[in-house]
Amino acid sequence: MLSIQFIREHTERVRRDMLLRNAPVNIDRVLQLDEQRRALLQQVESLRARRNTASKAIGATRDPAEREVRITEMRLVGEEIERLEAKLRAIEEELQQRLYEIPNIVDEAVPKGPDETSNVVVETIGEPRPFDFEPRPHWELGTMVDGLDIDRGAKMSGSRFYVLKGPLARLQRALIQFMLDEHLAAGFTEAYVPYMLNEASLLASGQLPKFRDNLYRDAEEDFYFIPTAEVALVNYYRDEILPPGSLPQRFVAHTPCFRREKMSAGRDVRGIKRGHQFEKVEMFVYCEPDQSPAELELLVSRAKHIAAALELPHRVVALCSGDLGFNAARTFDLEVWAPGQGEWLEVSSASNCLDFQARRANIRYRPAQDAPPRHPHMLNASGLALPRTVIAVMENYQQPDGSIEVPAVLRRYLGADRIAAVRPPASSGR
Repeated sequence: MLSIQFIREHTERVRRDMLLRNAPVNIDRVLQLDEQRRALLQQVESLRARRNTASKAIGATRDPAEREVRITEMRLVGEEIERLEAKLRAIEEELQQRLYEIPNIVDEAVPKGPDETSNVVVETIGEPRPFDFEPRPHWELGTMVDGLDIDRGAKMSGSRFYVLKGPLARLQRALIQFMLDEHLAAGFTEAYVPYMLNEASLLASGQLPKFRDNLYRDAEEDFYFIPTAEVALVNYYRDEILPPGSLPQRFVAHTPCFRREKMSAGRDVRGIKRGHQFEKVEMFVYCEPDQSPAELELLVSRAKHIAAALELPHRVVALCSGDLGFNAARTFDLEVWAPGQGEWLEVSSASNCLDFQARRANIRYRPAQDAPPRHPHMLNASGLALPRTVIAVMENYQQPDGSIEVPAVLRRYLGADRIAAVRPPASSGR
């Protein structure tokens, strides 16, 4: 959340950044509410001071008639204070709601552009493997190794659900364990977090109120199912002040993720590329403000490390202003090559959210023992997301007979160097 003081002092910067984001935010109304709030506060405080002074005078008044007059006057003042306080509460509620709906500022280094077509590829690592046969998409390979069942997943739950079984279920589990082990070796602390959170947690992380329609909610208990472990980790220190010397803190967590995504028809949703439930390994950082640029580089490097260890061709993409997420001031995506589909798949978004979420969550830290508390910066990145990493492994490591070679770094987790094809290919339908 942007502070009202920041908006007041950097109005033109905020206006510009909202335009760069294509965010329909009424900054004029926010400033108007702020002016009204401050004016009412001044009136209320003036009346309270008048009432306090008069109360002392009433106590010293010996004339009963004069005393009654002053009591009547103060009763009227009290009623006026109550009226102004009610008006003030209404204005503060609207102002708070509007502040919740304003996205983060845009880092000056972010490319300017209206949408994803203006994103910038900053680095490409590895060459796509040359195939001497037509590479198959993962949904064909999944059938051939008897590890993917989309039809029965849809029977259980509906469209955009699926079942991984046998070798592919083990492949996903191996990937998750490998990722966790790698990040732990780099000094991250593993966290097991709740998969259901209360509304205050979703407000703090920035998912509410904007993304309410994309969240799954248990209405009876008023729990929201997490769309990512980031949401839980934002709230770990909610309403707390961290002591000096406690930052940075780096966490990693594996969780399922639940999203009520609006699925478009066509190629984009074929197979298991997008779904309402998926697994993800998430990295999260709390740090001091001057540390966050370096922490963002660290998160990008960690995501790249996983892709490189799996020997997957990958690239880093700087998101433009019009494609930034609500909470992020700067984001780099990591994409891996999927030859069976002939496209790059996003498997990580590394974002610096500055103090945006810390303000919403009321998290502060003390730089020194006697120093006033400040808001830390928060960053997050997938490290990496499933099932797109499963897709990339399947399609890059496929063999002519439909079998799948297991990447070298996963063989000790899977206990095999190849996933055998047990069924002939189905009729191709791309």
